[in-house]
Amino acid sequence: MKDYLVKAIAHNKQVRAYAAITTETIEEARRRHDLLGVASVVLGRSMTAGVILGAMLKGEEKLTIKMNGGGPIGTILVDANAKGEVRGYVSNPHAVPGLNQQGLLDIKAAVGTNGILSITKDIGLNHPFIGQVPIASGEIGEDFASYLLQSEQVPSSVGVGVLVNPDSTIQAAGGFIIQLMPNTEEETIRLIEERLQTIPSISSMIGEGITPEQILQQLLGEENVSILEKSPVQFQCECSRDRISNAILSLGSEEIQDIIYTDGQAEAQCHFCNESYYYNREDLETLLKVGI
Repeated sequence: MKDYLVKAIAHNKQVRAYAAITTETIEEARRRHDLLGVASVVLGRSMTAGVILGAMLKGEEKLTIKMNGGGPIGTILVDANAKGEVRGYVSNPHAVPGLNQQGLLDIKAAVGTNGILSITKDIGLNHPFIGQVPIASGEIGEDFASYLLQSEQVPSSVGVGVLVNPDSTIQAAGGFIIQLMPNTEEETIRLIEERLQTIPSISSMIGEGITPEQILQQLLGEENVSILEKSPVQFQCECSRDRISNAILSLGSEEIQDIIYTDGQAEAQCHFCNESYYYNREDLETLLKVGI
């Protein structure tokens, strides 16, 4: 199943809901960054949350998520936009934390809880909107729910999950965000809370291969959900040789000349996708002529 996201309303427009399957997208990130198990889970959860938050934007709007809780995984950085495109990386793709009391990967220990989750939204204004909150749990989903409540004043339930195969490839990944509108009735809130407590975890659901539509139906009740839109999700990086060339040009003629005389070559690597761009002496001399 190709990755995609659905937007929906539920309970007579009292609830806004999103769900996505991101398996291929997270596998692409894992492959590019050579992620080990815990890094795959941490980045996969964060990128899935980014995809869903990006679906709340419009047009050319985009956002950047930055999270660092002081754990061995280091900084988590994710870019996403309104088109379902997402990219991301972690500082330490080979972090190896221990297991928690349930015998599972200790995500909380890997991320840490001594830090900040910040989200920067570029919505086409002169200044971006920046919201930040202390990291609540290090489990990712709870941290994004805390952000949405504290920074955007929207009560939300966030579930993100990643299942990793023994060979480190991604078996399944996906997630959901359910948001209560200001007019939500207490009875509706009670029904949703009860359902959230009794349904399987998001990891269990995506592991069974269910669709985003089915995720929302399980969360909210099939009779209560109206699907509004379905859109593709994919790993997509903005880097290109032209962008890297412009970055080299921005160093100035003297710096480029020094690189030519000292090394005779240059190589740049994109943090987000690990793509490498090589420039030999002739390439650098061509850039130098452009910059003069």
